[in-house]
Amino acid sequence: MHSESDVAVAEAKAAAIPTYDVAIVGGGIVGLVVACGLRQTGLKVAIIEALTQATAAKQAQTYAFSLSSAKIFQGLGLWDQVRSSLEPFRRIRLSDCDWPDVVEFWPQDAGMQTELGYVAAHNTLLEALQGAVNRSPHCTWIGPATATVLDYGADWAELVIAPNGEGVTVPSRLRAKLVVAADGARSPLREAAGIPRRGWAYWQSCIVAAVKAEQHHQNIAYERFQTSGPFAILPLGDVCRLVWTAPHAEAQAMLALDDPAFLRALSQRFGPQMGQLELVGDRYLFPVRLMQCDRYVGHRLALAGDAAHCCHPVGGQGLNMGIRDAAALVDVIQGAIARGEDFGQVAVLRRYDRWRRWGNWVILAFTDLLDRLFSTQLWPVVWVRRLGLAALKRVPPLKSLALRLMTGLLGKMPSLGRLADSNP
Repeated sequence: MHSESDVAVAEAKAAAIPTYDVAIVGGGIVGLVVACGLRQTGLKVAIIEALTQATAAKQAQTYAFSLSSAKIFQGLGLWDQVRSSLEPFRRIRLSDCDWPDVVEFWPQDAGMQTELGYVAAHNTLLEALQGAVNRSPHCTWIGPATATVLDYGADWAELVIAPNGEGVTVPSRLRAKLVVAADGARSPLREAAGIPRRGWAYWQSCIVAAVKAEQHHQNIAYERFQTSGPFAILPLGDVCRLVWTAPHAEAQAMLALDDPAFLRALSQRFGPQMGQLELVGDRYLFPVRLMQCDRYVGHRLALAGDAAHCCHPVGGQGLNMGIRDAAALVDVIQGAIARGEDFGQVAVLRRYDRWRRWGNWVILAFTDLLDRLFSTQLWPVVWVRRLGLAALKRVPPLKSLALRLMTGLLGKMPSLGRLADSNP
């Protein structure tokens, strides 16, 4: 038996724990799209991030930023802020080794006016999202700190918060009706929840670098398929971003080359159309893998972005999938509020799971098929893929379908994207 004083002490401790409607673990782009999408709902949102905002924004990644992501940023009210720092691409050139039948995509192929997508620097997107969160009275930034879930209760989840650095003051615990795991491909929250995942490591790694070319890129995005793997060049300002996929040993060997030798290999692979090339900054290498979780939700838990799935980088789909996850989760939460439902209940969250998990399967399968189909010299496969390229080039409905898939405009669009103009 507990005395009345013990009960009072327990109640006082419980009352001292900060309570939020949504706790987002991970203050990257995907997590902050969720937070920004919820700003107008009046929900109290906590964002727990292991890095300081400045450190997180300094990361050097660049992304292919699809038209669907652009529409979502417009729906968030951030498009005007980021647009001037993005580099549009107005043409996509798709080719198979030295096969002369090159497929060119133009905006009019999918009923668009001027652009097929953009190339975005990480800091451009993240700083805009951070600013929106910092200005919102409903959002609280907690960090740098890490979070683990102590208990998924009937009405709330309780998280343990640990400061990530000396002199950092954070609450030791907090409660939330819903925890959003946007904490990356190695998500501790996903692993602690015991959510199964499937997938495989590819035989390939990617080299990422920036190059400055003698000739202007003319806002063309190139995707060249080689037997070793896809090879993409994306325009960004006065440089181009290179994503070069190759078997692990070959990629490691190329990374180890000095700059002149690497540039010679790059010129041989890419060709002379942009003239002499110059490296800008360092080269980076990362292994490639595919991963898909058996489910994206649990009781008071939702996974988003890389915590839920990872895909091959061909076609630049990864971040865009995560942004659509975030916008779809916002839709489901808003719909539950309108119906007077508890949005942390798994029965409600399954709407998000059904929407995004099956939509993401399409992209995962598409990118995997592209990589495998074009990374072989088996003649029957070569014949089939070149026949497919010829059809893609000459059959307008097929070309439009492929382009809408690549730009994220195929399938159900979250309401944040539907708020935007038809062509941002």
